[in-house]
Amino acid sequence: MFARIVMNSDAIERSIERLAMEILERNQGVENLAIVGIHTGGVFMATRLHEKITAHEENEVPTASLDITLYRDDWSLISQNPIVRKTNIEFSVEDKNVVLVDDVIFTGRTIRAAMDAIMDYGRPRSIQLAVLVDRQGRELPIQPDYTGVCIRADDGERVDVLLSEDREGDEVVVDRK
Repeated sequence: MFARIVMNSDAIERSIERLAMEILERNQGVENLAIVGIHTGGVFMATRLHEKITAHEENEVPTASLDITLYRDDWSLISQNPIVRKTNIEFSVEDKNVVLVDDVIFTGRTIRAAMDAIMDYGRPRSIQLAVLVDRQGRELPIQPDYTGVCIRADDGERVDVLLSEDREGDEVVVDRK
């Protein structure tokens, strides 16, 4: 099996730093800002963004994790026993600029489900999207506001974001399914 490395740990670190600065610039700081990571890779990314933003601004930014399993339009096709993780939003999303964070965006369906889930918690001022990898190939008209890297992968290829929170080392790889 051939896998090509698209990003190594240094490239991932630089991208996360840049994403954090872009988020701060667009939102003019951290007032009314909240970060919500989508399980599983998005939660790891959200934690890293939170650390960068907090270090730069010296202010806490509310951060949460979101499980979208039961909001997906295809959950019954994936498994009869889907793995449901914990959503942990301990703050009001009302009037917040919520930055949804995921590791990879492809069809846009995960993000649509995440927006539906967020709306169950209230009405944010805005919902923005930060991703490490934009794989392209949307099925829905959803685009990220902040992107680490844009890549083109064939239909028979898979994009994996492998982070040290889940394994040893960080890298983004493209390999055959």
